[in-house]
Amino acid sequence: MRYEAIVIGVSSGGMNVLKIISAALPINFKIPIIIVQHVGATSDSQWIQLLDKKSNLHVKEADEKEIIENGKIYIASPNYHLLIEKDKTFSITIDERVNFARPAIDVLFETAAEAYRNKLIGIVLTGSNNDGTKGIKRIKECGGLTIIQDPKTAEYPYMPESAIRAIEPDHVLSIENIIALLIKLNS
Repeated sequence: MRYEAIVIGVSSGGMNVLKIISAALPINFKIPIIIVQHVGATSDSQWIQLLDKKSNLHVKEADEKEIIENGKIYIASPNYHLLIEKDKTFSITIDERVNFARPAIDVLFETAAEAYRNKLIGIVLTGSNNDGTKGIKRIKECGGLTIIQDPKTAEYPYMPESAIRAIEPDHVLSIENIIALLIKLNS
């Protein structure tokens, strides 16, 4: 199976996890990664630039109508929902908050599931709310691969626990094992 995209949802404790993942992926990693990290509405993009410096891949904020390209890591902008269109481009909206969040993980995951169907990998990581639960369920329904951080290894276990209660995930793994699996799936 050749996967065409990876979506990652992360909230509380996410910055540390994203640093580990982005630094560990090799330069030949081709599957594009699209991330919603819950951040404040007025956050600046310095943390994205920091990830970019530490990563072998180019890390950037996703832009309206941008075509999703292999070998890049895209991050949702603060205070905007990030959606994936059927033509595999981004849309950015300021629609109402979902699960008290904008950007919301569920919005990204649900639109990605429709665009990529069974060619999508969905990952729920550390967090302190249930955002991502509906979205990971939709990814599973569309035949995508579902990976959830082992709550015992999460700084904030509530979000992974909520996702595990909602579906029978394909994998429940530590961050190190998630990275190893992604590298294997990329080859």
